[in-house]
Amino acid sequence: MCLICDRIKMIKDGTDKYLVRELETGYVVLGDHQHISGYTLFLCKEHKCELFELEHSFMVKYMVEMALVAEAISKAFKPEKINYQLTGNGETHLHWHLFPGVSGDIGDYGDNGKGPVWCYPMEKMYSDENKLSDQQPEEMKTKLQKQLDKLLKV
Repeated sequence: MCLICDRIKMIKDGTDKYLVRELETGYVVLGDHQHISGYTLFLCKEHKCELFELEHSFMVKYMVEMALVAEAISKAFKPEKINYQLTGNGETHLHWHLFPGVSGDIGDYGDNGKGPVWCYPMEKMYSDENKLSDQQPEEMKTKLQKQLDKLLKV
């Protein structure tokens, strides 16, 4: 069972309320939990575990589109930095986690330096208080869609 494939099925069925946009190689979706405001995923349309498993031209397009999604996040949410993660340790289906980063957020450990978002306690990251309310997805999706439209010249 693949959670990303299940999510893509929801998208295709029209039941995923966090879908922002379908692109040629993947789907842009808001993270269900927004401990970091603007947290977005880019799900590959193909069920592959490694980038090198993709056909070369598709892989290149996937990487270009992921960079466009990151730029749209940057313009929509105005972070200081975008943090990119493509680990596959929890779910092997290729998908990018794009975290807008700002000073003092969970990646900033003060005197202990900075680190990856995955060092933050998962129970805090994915607590119910960080779930999107009914209004939030639409507001966030609109901001991100507007920036994607500009970048894609739609």
